Amino acid sequence: MSTNSVPSTDQLPVVVIGAGPVGLAAAAHLVERGLEPLVLEAGPSAGTAVRDWAHVRLFSPWAEVTDPAAEKLLAPTGWIRPDGATYPTGGDWAEQYLQPLADVLADKVRYGATVTGVARAGRDRIVDADRDEQPFTVHIELADGGEERISARAVIDASGTWSIPSPMGADGLPAISEKAAADRISYRVPDLRDPAVRARYAGKRTAVIGSGASAFTALAYLADLAKDEPGTHAAWVLRRGIGANTFGGGEADQLPARGALGLRAKAAVEAGHASAVTGFRTQAVERDGDQLVLVAEDGRRLDPVDEVIVLTGFRPDLSFLSEVRLGLDERLQAPTALAPLIDPNVHSCGTVYPHGVNELSHPEQDIYLVGMKSYGRAPTFLAMTGYEQVRSIAAAIAGDQEAAERVELTLPETGVCGGAGLFDEPDAAQAETGGGCCAAPATLQVGVGAPTTSGGC
Repeated sequence: MSTNSVPSTDQLPVVVIGAGPVGLAAAAHLVERGLEPLVLEAGPSAGTAVRDWAHVRLFSPWAEVTDPAAEKLLAPTGWIRPDGATYPTGGDWAEQYLQPLADVLADKVRYGATVTGVARAGRDRIVDADRDEQPFTVHIELADGGEERISARAVIDASGTWSIPSPMGADGLPAISEKAAADRISYRVPDLRDPAVRARYAGKRTAVIGSGASAFTALAYLADLAKDEPGTHAAWVLRRGIGANTFGGGEADQLPARGALGLRAKAAVEAGHASAVTGFRTQAVERDGDQLVLVAEDGRRLDPVDEVIVLTGFRPDLSFLSEVRLGLDERLQAPTALAPLIDPNVHSCGTVYPHGVNELSHPEQDIYLVGMKSYGRAPTFLAMTGYEQVRSIAAAIAGDQEAAERVELTLPETGVCGGAGLFDEPDAAQAETGGGCCAAPATLQVGVGAPTTSGGC
């Protein structure tokens, strides 16, 4: 393409990567601002990643998981938001909101388009000359194997972190032989409604590695299965100890469904459907006949298990952004100005204040990581946070700096405490009055009944 045939940057679309909740909200806000979005979705439908956990219920009710600009786009179609006080599953969210929103956006959403690279036209990341005046080129691979380049005035990356689950190794790398044992390891909350999945865990001993809400949910599902299938047992593997923080914010959590999930797990410790092992940092996986044995860094060995479910978080895919200049925190891989607000190493009880374009900007102008991807490796992202992010960014791209910097959201308090030095210390002890962790026996019993309708992921 000759230089003369390239349209001016302002005439180009804003490319949005990912047709999930935040990506589609970004498109809605861009439309509201009179800008042209082009949403590129690798999957075959809206909310492809959300559909992977269709069986899991959100922490937030309908009133908090739909975006105002999106609702305005949907209104002329006769769409009515479900009861704002009820809690959707991932499947509900995708079918009743995300797909209708993508349908309204019509040809502004392209499916089967995997982004493989983002760069400045004619400039690799080294070149300074006239860099900010060049449009972005977004390289995509199509479902049929074809390739394409798209010019963009700005790029909003809402691709999330779902595609890269963290491994079981406590050092952030796969444990020794973790890859070799892949046939017995899952990195997702199991959908036990599926007969094949149910059969995989029924009557089996399963190690669940992780200390967050996803681990709580998996333990709840397995405990419920154990009531119907004798011999079903879970070994809950925790890298740290059991303390006041282990089960989340409880009644202090302003998201009641999230607090309830932790309280159910805490209340279930006497039920006996699972046993917890604390301070266990997995280093290796060994075969023992048809079973697996997890080996910790300190040499401890877990009793053999049939299956392992690794729920240790997710991390962003930054590989296709290697030619743009991002400012990312060295620990969380989140935007530099945002990282201190969300860092679990230093957070205490409280809330992450709403943020927008100022916290999400990079040395490279007009490229933004939003949604779960903006949090890098940090957990506990709320849809409301993402909607506020893209409202601010759309305003900034449109040149409305006042609106971009205006806060239009109040986030609920998490009620979850964490502290530097205690976050991953199994033997740390701190007084309850300080809101920190407390020491606990190394082994205890865990079990929980059928998940309530307000559980979450």
